[in-house]
Amino acid sequence: FAAHKGKQLLVVVTAYDAPQGRLADSAGVDSILVGDSVGMTTHGYDSTLPVTLDDMILHTRAVARGQNARILAAKPGPEELARGARHALLVVDLPFGSYGASVEDGVRAGMRLVAEGGAQAVKIEGASPLIRETIRRLIDVGIPVMGHLGLTPQSVHRFGGFRLQARTDAAADTLLSDAVGLCDDGVFGMVLEVIPEAVAARVTEAVPAPTIGIGAGRFCDGQVQVLHDLIGLGDGPVFRHTRRYVDVGTPISGAIAEYAADVRERRFPTADNSF
Repeated sequence: FAAHKGKQLLVVVTAYDAPQGRLADSAGVDSILVGDSVGMTTHGYDSTLPVTLDDMILHTRAVARGQNARILAAKPGPEELARGARHALLVVDLPFGSYGASVEDGVRAGMRLVAEGGAQAVKIEGASPLIRETIRRLIDVGIPVMGHLGLTPQSVHRFGGFRLQARTDAAADTLLSDAVGLCDDGVFGMVLEVIPEAVAARVTEAVPAPTIGIGAGRFCDGQVQVLHDLIGLGDGPVFRHTRRYVDVGTPISGAIAEYAADVRERRFPTADNSF
């Protein structure tokens, strides 16, 4: 992952279940993020905060199964099977409440995501002294860690909403210092979320780890997007920092309505659907 910095832009997309994991892996993305955004995309919450560690383990297992199903369907040879053959690196968010109280809690949570969920790396928000120590301890026990700076959704109440961060020179300097510190701690990459493009470019130039932008402009080492935003699977506006490549919600709704009409008008099931 880190070897791509300065050579090839990295592509990251979220996934939350087995079909999404299979499709994302087969599309050739570099990494799949099982994000705590699952709370908003899948569970109907208005933030990521209610998502639990058990939720994350459940969704991670599902995505990993989807990746494995894609591999088996491709009929890999013995060498591919031996090395695991997932194309995309599976990174998973440590959810709110799983690491903020103590370093030990964070390490245990990370170990559960790997051992029970099948995660290959974890992502953690922020750069406080406790979080930085948690990062170091996670790496010590063999778990790769991705950082996350800028708009950190688990701190939405402190920010007063989902707002642009690092808007002042002082805030930009702090973010840069935090990014350098996270690299010193050993992160293999970091997400930069909803910050000015110039600040993201400055951080990207300064740190050795790849920066993965979401709402951070054109000059990061890669980009991450929420799958549901890319494909129109969900309600709400198209945010400025994303792009809708297809709108699958409309044909899905139409297909369900057509099915309902066929049942009511006795057009389904037919003799061909019966035993």
